[in-house]
Amino acid sequence: MTGLVIRGSRNIFTVRSEGAFFEGEGGAELECRIKGKVLKGVEGFYNPLAPGDRVSFEPDAAHDGTGLILGLEPRRNLLTRFNQKGQSPQLLAANVDLILCVTTPVSPPFRPRFLDRALVQGEIAGIPTVIICNKYDLSEDDPDVEERLEDYIRIGYPVLRVSAKTGEGIDQFRELVTNRIAALLGQSGVGKSSLINALVPGRNIRVGAINEKYDRGNHTTTMSFLEAIPGVGEAGAYIIDTPGIRRFVPHGITGNELIHYMREFAPLAGTCTYGHSCSHVTEPGCKIMEAVTAGVIHEDRYESFLRIRAELLEPSGE
Repeated sequence: MTGLVIRGSRNIFTVRSEGAFFEGEGGAELECRIKGKVLKGVEGFYNPLAPGDRVSFEPDAAHDGTGLILGLEPRRNLLTRFNQKGQSPQLLAANVDLILCVTTPVSPPFRPRFLDRALVQGEIAGIPTVIICNKYDLSEDDPDVEERLEDYIRIGYPVLRVSAKTGEGIDQFRELVTNRIAALLGQSGVGKSSLINALVPGRNIRVGAINEKYDRGNHTTTMSFLEAIPGVGEAGAYIIDTPGIRRFVPHGITGNELIHYMREFAPLAGTCTYGHSCSHVTEPGCKIMEAVTAGVIHEDRYESFLRIRAELLEPSGE
């Protein structure tokens, strides 16, 4: 049998049989362990499987409602991050059509540094990414937030302004996820679970409150899970809600490769006077710094580039 991983924790994974994802289809969900405790093809990861993974499995005749995972089907793509606690890459979602990077104008504050890191990871994975600005009813037309959102549009990232509370933009959001598997990515408190609730009335996934002292979210989603959304297009829609992440460290590239994964930076790679050896900090003839001065690269994006690059260079001592 083949099935889709819905969620997983501590090497116990909920698997639903293929072709039966919505209520009334009779699909069985089994709590599965990996047969032999080692799964080929997942070596080196903090966790071996993620929601969206397709696996072969068999029911455990000795224990009703349980099963054994026998193998992993080939993956189209992976959404990962570097887990600093485990010092290894962590799987967040697999086989997705779209990354929905969720932010807010306030409560918690708009954080473009997180967006830049998440967008880099989307480029590494080769997965189209859309920026979702939730709680837009609280925006108060902040000119700084609007300037940054417009700059993301300028460099090629779609931006959707929505409010799970008022319903603003939810129809467009529903259209965006129709017939797709989409992964929600964002910091705690930005309203990822609220967006799913807005699509599925009555589902009532637990929603966390903002920590007023620190103006940031409390963790309510502790593991990635896949939510099937019926009645959206012919094939429905699937949303993978990932845990709120306070610090996102990209995975899969070195610091010197970063320039190729930031859209407005990539055309300038290797064009500096010092070529690929340029640190883009002090050298004369640096095309990146010239582009910042000319407004081709936003100064905030340049700051993100320098921070991410330094962080990626540090572990390997490059």
